[in-house]
This record gives sequence, C-alpha cells and structure tokens, in this order.
Amino acid sequence: MDIRSQISMVFHLDKCIGCHTCSIACKNIWTDRKGTEYMWWNNVETKPGTGYPTKWEDQGKYKGGWKNSNGNLELKSTSKRELVFNIFHHPHMPSLDDYYEPWTYKYDHLFNAPEGNDQPTATPVSMITGEYIDIEAGPNWDDDLSGSTVYAENDPNLEALTPQQRMQLSAVERLVFFYLPRICNHCLNPSCVASCPSSALYKRGEDGIVLLDQERCRGWRSCIAACPYKKTYYNWSTGKSEKCILCFPRLESGQAPACFHSCVGRIRYLGVLLYDAEQIESVAKKGDRELVEAQRAMIMDPNDPVIIRAAQKNGIADDVIEAAQKSPVYKFVKEWKIALPPHIEYRTLPMLFYVPALLPVMSSFDGTTVKNMTEGIFPEFEKARAPIEYLGQLFSGGNNGIIRYVLKKQMAVRNYRRALTVGDVSMETAQKMLMEADCSPEEAEGIYRLTALCTFDDRFVIPPAHREEAIEMTRDPLEHKQSVGFGFREEPERGF
Repeated sequence: MDIRSQISMVFHLDKCIGCHTCSIACKNIWTDRKGTEYMWWNNVETKPGTGYPTKWEDQGKYKGGWKNSNGNLELKSTSKRELVFNIFHHPHMPSLDDYYEPWTYKYDHLFNAPEGNDQPTATPVSMITGEYIDIEAGPNWDDDLSGSTVYAENDPNLEALTPQQRMQLSAVERLVFFYLPRICNHCLNPSCVASCPSSALYKRGEDGIVLLDQERCRGWRSCIAACPYKKTYYNWSTGKSEKCILCFPRLESGQAPACFHSCVGRIRYLGVLLYDAEQIESVAKKGDRELVEAQRAMIMDPNDPVIIRAAQKNGIADDVIEAAQKSPVYKFVKEWKIALPPHIEYRTLPMLFYVPALLPVMSSFDGTTVKNMTEGIFPEFEKARAPIEYLGQLFSGGNNGIIRYVLKKQMAVRNYRRALTVGDVSMETAQKMLMEADCSPEEAEGIYRLTALCTFDDRFVIPPAHREEAIEMTRDPLEHKQSVGFGFREEPERGF
C-alpha cells in the first residue's frame, strides 16, 4: 500500500449558472500575456455542444488518453516508434482553427471616426497577425445553443443515442442544456506527463498538482496531443507549452484558486484525498463500465487507523491527514457517491469530479397548471428531456446504472427537503424515496447543507503545503527562498 495525498475538486453542475466569472478570473491572472490570447485554462461549455477546442471529446480524431492493449496501458497519441516523427508533425494535434484565432478590435476606427452619416464600427483584427479577421469561432461559441444543428447536434456524446432520441433533442418542447466548467483535472495517471519527451511535465509528490517546467520544455507539444481533455496549450510566442497550475501559489498560502474563489454559483469544492498509488495501473486497466467504482475503491478512508499509519509512514503530515478527514470532496465522491469523473474511459483517472445536473422531466400544461408526465415517486429518467445515455457517456463510461443512482439520490434529497419545509410532499413519500435511493435522513441533511448552506470554509478545506519539506529533497530551502517571487530571470528560448 502506497498512500499519497492529492488535491481534488468537485463541481456541482446543478448550481452552475454559466456566468463565466471563473473563466475571466483565470484569464486576467494567468493568460493575459503575448502568445496566450487563445488559451482558456478555465472555460465553461454548454452541453450538449461541441466544446472548446471543437469536439475535444472525439478521440477518434485527437487520439488522447490511454488504451488497454492486451493488458498493457499504451498512449493513443504516440509510441516509442512514432515519437521522433511526431515531433516534426503530429497528425492528431488540434490546430488553431479547432480553438479559434484570437482577435481584438481597432478601437481608433470607432473613437476617432470623422463625422458622417454612417455609424462607425470597430474593425476586428487578429491578435496574432494584426490583419483584418472574419470572426468564425470563439471559446464559448456555442453558448446556450442547445438545439443548434451546427453545434449541439455534433456533440460526440450523442453517439450513444438512437436516431429517434437525437431527433427529439432538437424538438422545441424538449430543448435542454446544462453548463460544464472545465479546468485541468490533475489526473492520477496523466497522459500528458507520460508523453513528454523532455520530462518537462511532472506531478508534484506532496499534493498531486500537475505542472510544466518552462525551462525544460522544448515545445514538442506531445502533451497537447496526449491530453484527452485538451487542457495543455502551446504558446506561439515563447515556443513553450503551458497549462492550468491550479493556482498553486495561492494554495500554498492557504487561499482558494482564483476560479474557485470567484465562483458566483458556489458550485466548486476543494479538498485533499488519500489514495493508494499502487492501484493506479490495475484500476486503469479495468473495463469502461467498471472504472468509476474502481477509482472510488482506490480512494482511502482518512479516518481508518491503518490508512493513517500508512500515510504517516509515507511522510504525509498529520495536518494534511486532518484536512483529508474534513474534505468535502471525500464526502461527495466516496461517502455519498454522487460526484463522478469526466470521461473516465480515457483512463487518466481525473481528480476533478462532477455532480451531474438533475435531468428535467417532461411536463404537460392543461391551461391552469403544469403537471409532470410521470407516474410513481421517481420520474422515469429514461423519459427525461435529456437522455440518461448522454450523461452515461459523459460521466460513467457508459454505465447508466451509476447515473440512475446519482439522480435518484439527488431527487430524494430534494423531495425530503420539500417535505420538511414546503409540505407539498408527504414525509412518508419522502422517506420512501430516501430508502429507495440508498440514503438516510442524516445523509440527506448532510448533502443539503453542503450543497445549499455551505460556507467558504466548508467548500474549501486547503491542507498546509509543507513546501519546505518538498524543496529540501532537491535543493537548499534558504537558497530557494532567495530566488522565489522574481519569475523568469532569463527569457525562455525556442528549441534546445
């Protein structure tokens, strides 16, 4: 048993209002430099939709993540034989058109326009070439376009649906969408780290954050092709790759990452998990439908004395173990089992989990009241406006039983609270729903409080960083202390 700690996150999609405040907070802090204009380390997508970059989930096109080849884990994007050739040309790497060509406006055309009969306009120009650009795409180009035949209809997750279901999704009365905020998942089995020829990408041992060493990076971009979530980017100005760093300077000082801190809907939770690193390979080799439960099994109980001793033996500090015991992520993922990883079938074992949005049910209007077109205490999720197969493709590797469990528990908690506060649901019905959803009243109360009444400290349980111990393994802490805070002392150069 090899117990390690990992900073992990949960996003509650039922609370996301799609305001993009998180994206702007990240953009203003980290990617406002030359060469980063098209980068959105945090972005918010509308689902169903093609996302950013376009159709990033289509691994038939991009070849990201891992595959289980005769019992061996192999990268889809490259191999020892293909590595050298991929440095010069990678056939599965997204182009700038798959993202978008960043633009700005010639505001002097607007502000300094001479008097005339026409309304002056600010002409769009490329931020790369400075030439006039015909804007055709952007980072959230399909925002709210749930019924679009151009965007939503081309969502790769819809492949699990029947032609009839896909046609129904574009009907006006069945239009439905939800928002999907995305950052780097800081995976347990990151394919970006494994693909890098220069070992510039690495996973910090003390907290699992995946970082990219700018001095070692040679701009070969293997990481971009290998990451199935397309959360590594190439800076065309410096010739280096860049990615989300989970605001680790903020975490080390006890602050939440910028996108977490600024979240208007309070959908984001952050905490530390303890996991058994010896299980990573065996878990990643499981079948698609077994992966969610297998990943849960490798997350250890931080209150178990055996796990505590194993963690201490591995050098994990007592205050980090205490933070793991209070972690909201552990509650959502392991105790309540309502938070699921995105596209677990990519086998990177992401450490960002999502609480799926409740599927809206079909209703009818008789002129005075709106009635649900379902019978029984639970709605028929198969007849919901968004097919359950869609969420299964997105969050459970096609295992729709896991999605039903999560939706049932969320629905049971909602009706239990209505029975307590509104009274339009009888307590007998609410308790029956809890029983069928494998949820006790105490658990329902815990889910409700952490979802609806959570404070800042409830959502973000940040463990002490203990960076001095990690630094001491490689260099003198006092020497390191003298050099921090000044950024690059030399400008990054291209090539060797």
